[in-house]
Amino acid sequence: MKITGFDVIDLRVPTSDQLLGSDPFHKEPDYSSAVLQLNTDTSLQGISVVFTVGAGTDWICYGIKDLCQLVVGTELGEFADSPFKLYQRLIDHHQLRWLHDGVFRMAAGAVLNAMWDLWAKQQKKPLWKLLVDLDPVFIADCIDWRNIEDALTRDEAIEIMMQQRHAIEERQNEMSEVGPKAYCTAGWLGLSDEQILATIRRLQEQGFDSFKLKVGRDQQQDVARIKFMRDAIGMNSNLMVDANQYWGLEQAKEYLESFRPFALKWIEEPIARDDVLGYMELAETFATASFDFACGEQAASPVIFKQLLKSGAIKYCQIDAVRVAGVNDVMAIILMAAKYNVPVCPHGGGIALCNMIQHYGMWDQIAVAGHSNTQLVEYIDFLQDSVAQPVATIDGHYVTPNAPGWGLEFLPEFLDQHRYPDGQIWKNRAPERKGTRFEA
Repeated sequence: MKITGFDVIDLRVPTSDQLLGSDPFHKEPDYSSAVLQLNTDTSLQGISVVFTVGAGTDWICYGIKDLCQLVVGTELGEFADSPFKLYQRLIDHHQLRWLHDGVFRMAAGAVLNAMWDLWAKQQKKPLWKLLVDLDPVFIADCIDWRNIEDALTRDEAIEIMMQQRHAIEERQNEMSEVGPKAYCTAGWLGLSDEQILATIRRLQEQGFDSFKLKVGRDQQQDVARIKFMRDAIGMNSNLMVDANQYWGLEQAKEYLESFRPFALKWIEEPIARDDVLGYMELAETFATASFDFACGEQAASPVIFKQLLKSGAIKYCQIDAVRVAGVNDVMAIILMAAKYNVPVCPHGGGIALCNMIQHYGMWDQIAVAGHSNTQLVEYIDFLQDSVAQPVATIDGHYVTPNAPGWGLEFLPEFLDQHRYPDGQIWKNRAPERKGTRFEA
């Protein structure tokens, strides 16, 4: 199977109109994705997304188009023989590497994720099943060990996976229909208490017992909102808060001191995503609190995760499916988390992110951690109707995905409506409400 071409789509949804997804920094986000479709000389396509929140999606699209030049004309078999070769070719490009993380790494991840999707489809397997079936030595050979082997060696990673091999069939059977336990972000910052309560009640009817809310802009309002949420869900449900990196270290300490009475499970991203020393200090300061710290959805490389995990600064590892350079990087992070006994709790939401992260939750809980006792996988209850194989939940868990690959086949009508800037949704939208000129 040969890669013959590609299409990259700038896809944006005006979620800012309902303040869905709002937090202290992203006051009026437009949930968006750069969608890559790798075409082949067969009927199969390799598909991936890179999630954004509106302006800047075109930057990612350009990067993906630029990197796709390096895979057009190649054979899928070359990738399947050694995914690391393409990873290294992209990440270590002698000129592009100067750009380092951020847009460059995310664009590289789009290409890699699309290739993994294509390989899984060729094998007629969902992505999680492809990963579960791979030999541990093969997986270790997919990972760049240069900057993380002081925290996890190749041999240690293989041993972690080998320890689970005897129980893989049993774990697959246990998770054959009901997948990872989910939690939902119900408390978006711009929503009213009534709107949040309606979401909570709807999700409770669906079996959810774990909820998250956004905090950060006003301490008094945050405390009142946390109390409201705790009262609404009761003491037997998990409650987490997310500040989206809004505070500096000292301000975070002040806010978090007032959060102690509410039996929170975790505080997510209270400070900058890469302030490892700051997270270490917070962990020490609040060692006696009910909550621990979660970070990772905007951590740009396995090296930052290495520091967060090895130092003991975080107790919940929040991988994101598209922030780092694809499957190769995420496998390294999940394996490091397993060594340090830190639960992997993937970040979800956006446009089709949940379709991707459910596969990582499955692989982790079957083949790496080998259990489902401590992990939660984020779920968002909107924008799940954009693809032909939307995620589903049952009793507060993901339903195990069975579609080949990631399950990212977008509905044509959704693409037509939300293409930027010429889709039906965007054609007549005021200039000051779209793109870089949209300042909240």
